[in-house]
Amino acid sequence: MEKEIRTVIWKDGAVVMIDQKALPVEERYVTCTDYREVIAAINDLTIRGAPAIGVAAAMGIALGALHIAADAPESFRNAFDEICLQFSATRPTARNLFWAIERMKRRFETEVLLRSSAGHPVAGDTAVPPPESGPDGEKTGGISPGPAGEGQTAGTSGETGSPGTQPGTPVGNGLGGTGERDPWRQVREALVAEAVRIGTEDVAINRRIGENGRELIPDGARILTHCNAGALATAGYGTALGVIRAACEEGKKIHVYVDETRPVLQGARLTAWELVREGIPCTLIADNMAGFLMRQGKVDLVIVGADRIARNGDAANKIGTYGLAVLAKAHGIPFYIAAPLSTIDTALPDGGEIPIEERNPKEMTRLQGVRTAPEGIPVWNPAFDITPHELISAIITEAGVIRPPYTEGIERAKESG
Repeated sequence: MEKEIRTVIWKDGAVVMIDQKALPVEERYVTCTDYREVIAAINDLTIRGAPAIGVAAAMGIALGALHIAADAPESFRNAFDEICLQFSATRPTARNLFWAIERMKRRFETEVLLRSSAGHPVAGDTAVPPPESGPDGEKTGGISPGPAGEGQTAGTSGETGSPGTQPGTPVGNGLGGTGERDPWRQVREALVAEAVRIGTEDVAINRRIGENGRELIPDGARILTHCNAGALATAGYGTALGVIRAACEEGKKIHVYVDETRPVLQGARLTAWELVREGIPCTLIADNMAGFLMRQGKVDLVIVGADRIARNGDAANKIGTYGLAVLAKAHGIPFYIAAPLSTIDTALPDGGEIPIEERNPKEMTRLQGVRTAPEGIPVWNPAFDITPHELISAIITEAGVIRPPYTEGIERAKESG
């Protein structure tokens, strides 16, 4: 049995993540010892998927806070705010990114208030949680890094090495500053603890999503999914694939059709890799085969993730999702979205307010470095589209399955969650 995937963890004063650009050819890990390396990893899709981006950003903010050299409160705050601002400029559609930044800011304000009310720095009151145990009991923070020096990279420069302590990791207590003499030690520790907690909570939330959603999966179901909403899109276990995993763990026999997901091929490279790795029966198809597959009666349901969901249930997900929802509606096939409550943005009334990221034209004109389109051709490359709520059969969350009308259902779920 393969070890459980942990996409991103905090380890030895650094952020360690699976390099998703290398999959499925190579399973390797990137170790970030500078918050700017985490930003680069988010931007270049070394790590992707809204929940995973949120966890990585939280850990990146904590990493940045460890290395803030300022002692004066105003200078420290300004440096912290600048780090948060830089993360907020990475992936505009992913709601979990901003949710995680907001949560880290709240923790910062709480700790600053405690420090101020005490009249002096309070050291050592906030312990950093220990790393999680892997399936074999190894204390790795939940990741399975493999033997040192085998297919691993340090930072974003491509250096090889172990995902353990890297050059530039703070000395002493491993939390930056100068241990007990660091006036910001408690704040730094609290931020690391909060980031680790966000990652741990994400895995638990995804398991609850799986438990809630598996009842919607009949035994023998043939399921179509798009992009990657698996363990690689989260801290672990996954949302849409989490539901599929939970159904398999219950003993249900299912078959998954995997859209390749142009132009970056997250379905072919990532979802297929996860399913094959775990022995879940699956078939890869090109995106433009989905309609014919449905027409032949080979799809019982569609399940995907989401990067942001508006208050009325409209959902932003990987480009191509809207087309699948239209096809599913035309063929009378249930269309489900699986996502944590943190993906729901109740500040936005509908999907028309969701910002849509447009990515580099080279994603469309090159494949593995080989040109696939004429030089100079204009390119439109939105990374996401909006699926209207009326095409969505249900939204599966950790608080339960939300059904139409979504405005009321989302409000109740948010209150209970």
